[in-house]
Amino acid sequence: MRGLFLMKPEAVAIVHAADKPTILAKLSSLFAGAWGLDAALVQEQLEEREKLGSTGFGRGVAIPHARVPGLQRPVAALLKLRQPADFAAADGLPVDLVFGLLSPENCGATHLHALAAISRLVRDERVHEALSEAPDEEAMFGLLTNATDRDAA
Repeated sequence: MRGLFLMKPEAVAIVHAADKPTILAKLSSLFAGAWGLDAALVQEQLEEREKLGSTGFGRGVAIPHARVPGLQRPVAALLKLRQPADFAAADGLPVDLVFGLLSPENCGATHLHALAAISRLVRDERVHEALSEAPDEEAMFGLLTNATDRDAA
């Protein structure tokens, strides 16, 4: 997975968000702060993607994703919600982990490969449980780093 998307500590946060619009707004702000992007543009692109169908992955996870101008590589951000919230997930369960992915406008298969890598990561029961139980952002980032290093080996 290493190399498919960039991740950094500033792109991980634990937040309160009661519904999908608030989740997407907080995720957009997190992307903007961590990666120097326009929060309004990111939110607009994420909302446009959601209109095609919910990115609620199931098992308490959502993976909102979009393509935005100005990026050179796919970048990721992770929100852990203090209380699970409805995200219109495929399994009908509320989400508490929101793993966002933004890719360059014309990156084609790279976006799909990065999305698949995130999907594999959150399907790993040990990783999912560890992220859900992580006490803070630093622990969450450490878990992600360890999981991606392990997958790269």
